[in-house]
Amino acid sequence: MKPLMIGIAGGTGSGKSTFTGRLRETFGDDIAVVYHDNYYRSNDGVPVEQRKKINYDHPDSLETELLVEHLIKLRSGIAIQSPVYDFTVHNRSEKTIRIEPRSIIIVEGILVLADKRLRDLFDIKIYVETDADERILRRVMRDLKERGRDIENIVDQYLTTVKPMHYLFVEPSRAKADFVINGGMNPVALDLVVTKIRDRLSQQQKGTEK
Repeated sequence: MKPLMIGIAGGTGSGKSTFTGRLRETFGDDIAVVYHDNYYRSNDGVPVEQRKKINYDHPDSLETELLVEHLIKLRSGIAIQSPVYDFTVHNRSEKTIRIEPRSIIIVEGILVLADKRLRDLFDIKIYVETDADERILRRVMRDLKERGRDIENIVDQYLTTVKPMHYLFVEPSRAKADFVINGGMNPVALDLVVTKIRDRLSQQQKGTEK
């Protein structure tokens, strides 16, 4: 049976990962998650100070063509070796993550609905919407705790790239979503999406039995 492919987008700090986590709690080992963030292009040979100034919120910063290739493989039942991006050094790691095909494939990232190549692969498209002030506060806390950033770098990056790219690329992709949900902890939205996923899986199962 062809896996159900779900795209989950939304601004930085909107609750995408929280919502993805709740879906994983519901469906367990039936879900595999692929993170668009891991497909940032390699910056080997670029000095660290220059890497910090790269616009990581522009679609061109991501090797989306490789992600598309990998998703097509997963849909065909072939495992992939996903790249891993190390945010502490602003570069792709030498490590990879093996991702096995599952009946549900979630693709998460701020720009996954902004690219038609990705949208065309998704059976369900979700946009997680959260107040801008709340998103930036979450971003600050995450970058300080998990990515080794200092507050000046976080503020500079937000004002010069994150905020303008959000309004240029991320927010317009909201119109491409099948579901727009308010935050990652919305229980009604979770119930609706879970029901939709189960319906689609049931339809696919019946199709394979004919």
